[in-house]
This record gives sequence, C-alpha cells and structure tokens, in this order.
Amino acid sequence: MAEKSKILIIGGTGYIGKFLVAESARAGHPTFALVRESTLSHPEKSKIIESFKSSGVTLLYGDLYDHESLVKAIKQVDVVISAVSQQVPDQVNILAAIKEAGNIKRFLPSEFGFDVDRHHAVEPAGSVLDIKSKFRRTVEASGVPYTFVTSNAFAGYFLPTLGQQNVTAPPRDKVVILGDGNVKAIYVTEEDIGAYTIKAVDDPRTFNKILYLRPSANILTFNELVSLWEKKIGNTLEKIYVPEDQILKNIQDAPFPWNFLAAIAHSIHVKGDCTNFEIDPSFGVEASGLYPDVKYTTIDHYLNQFV
Repeated sequence: MAEKSKILIIGGTGYIGKFLVAESARAGHPTFALVRESTLSHPEKSKIIESFKSSGVTLLYGDLYDHESLVKAIKQVDVVISAVSQQVPDQVNILAAIKEAGNIKRFLPSEFGFDVDRHHAVEPAGSVLDIKSKFRRTVEASGVPYTFVTSNAFAGYFLPTLGQQNVTAPPRDKVVILGDGNVKAIYVTEEDIGAYTIKAVDDPRTFNKILYLRPSANILTFNELVSLWEKKIGNTLEKIYVPEDQILKNIQDAPFPWNFLAAIAHSIHVKGDCTNFEIDPSFGVEASGLYPDVKYTTIDHYLNQFV
C-alpha cells in the first residue's frame, strides 16, 4: 500500500470545505487545514475548528494573502485542495506558492459546482463561472498537476426545500417548477462530494482531468423529483410551471443574491447544465464509475428525513 498523501485544505471552514476536511481525516490522510488566527474567535467557525482538532487535523496558521505562510504550509503536504468561495480569482496566490514550494503532486482548485467550461448561465452567475473557467486555463498553463471537481448541485442546498424560495421545508401543497420540469439535474450530498474528491487525490486516472460526480440514482428531472416526494408524503401537489421568459425577467428584477441563485437554478433546471453533454475521456472521468465502493446517498433516501 502506498502511503496516503498529506492533504492541505484552504477554505476548510467554509460550506463545502468542512466536508473535505472531515473526509480527508476519516480516510486516513494526514490532514492539514489553513486557518487565519482571527477565525479561532469566530463563534461558528471556532466550533468547526474544534471538530477538526478532535479528528486529528493539524491546523496551520496562514492567509491567502500572505505568500510566506502559504509557501510554508504547502511545503508540509503533497496535495492542496482549495475550497475558497468569494476569493476564486485570488487562487493565483495559491498557485504562485505551489510553484515556489515545488513539491505538490496535485492541486484541486475551488469549483464544486457544474462544469464552468460547459455552462449556459445568465448574469450575474455567468461571469462568476467564467472567472472559474479563466482560472482553469491559468492552472493548465502553469504546469502544476491538477484535478477539477464538478460536483453538480449540492443536495443539502436544493433538496431540503425542493428549491422553493422563502420556505424551510419541502412543499406539502404546491410547488413551483422552472421550465417544463423535464430537464435532468444531478444532486450529490456534501458528504459524498467529500468522499469522491478525497478518493481522487492519489488516483492517476484523475491526473489533469475533470472529475464529474454523476451517481446514476441521483440524475432526475424536476418532475421526477416532485413525483418521488409526492409518493413519500402520499399527496399530489399543485404544480406551477414558470416559462423561461418569465424566469429571465425574474432574474433581471431580483436583487443580489437572489438574482444569482435564480440564475444558477435556471442554468440547472432549464438549460440542463449538469447533464447536457457527454463526458469525453480526453478531458474527464466519472466518479461513481471510478469508485463503486463509495456507497453514495440516493435522493430517494435523502428525502426520507423530511417526511
């Protein structure tokens, strides 16, 4: 058995980052999290950091904007995973530090959504995804070995409300459906995103490739998703279909961040940006095929908690 790579996660206290840290530690990788000292006094993030410590994670103090601290941290590991959210363009700082350190076997930039090179998102989401796409080109040109992770829709974000606005639970009486509801989307739990990502770090098959998370049981149209939910609650919902021209008008009229979230929903549920292309082996591999040992959570099972 080859030794497991030492993994550094930058942005580990963020939404998806904490799942990556937890899975890396659970899978037996020597796991390091880069944290700012100011984060230790943050009410919510301090709890996350305590959970890291109890899992045996090593905390390294540093900052995305402190080159020396980045280089020092990176020199202690084999793999760097970035899970930053707002600072995607500033990942050039991570790349510069990786190049100076000269010891990194794999870099996984912050993506964890749908494929930023193959989207049809309107503004304001389009330009954000284009920034990620531009950073892909920077990584490819750098010569640093990489894996880009396309995880598709976060189950924990969409499924607890079935993507409905201003509610805290899945609908029991009526449901708003974008477009005709016949476009296939892909939902993956945050824990499974962690599991597949960590599996990929030492895998030669994911070297300089895009890793797509497309677990077969979780590829559903919105109509199929609603039907699944209706069976669970034993009730037929009133369905309100919103045509694309109305969705686009709603996006234009909404303030930030609602316009951004609506643009992402339009991209997923109307444009089909999770599923509207084939994965060519020249650029990508599919995670559930590579790692059949990962017992992923199906949407069917996930929805049971809300019944």
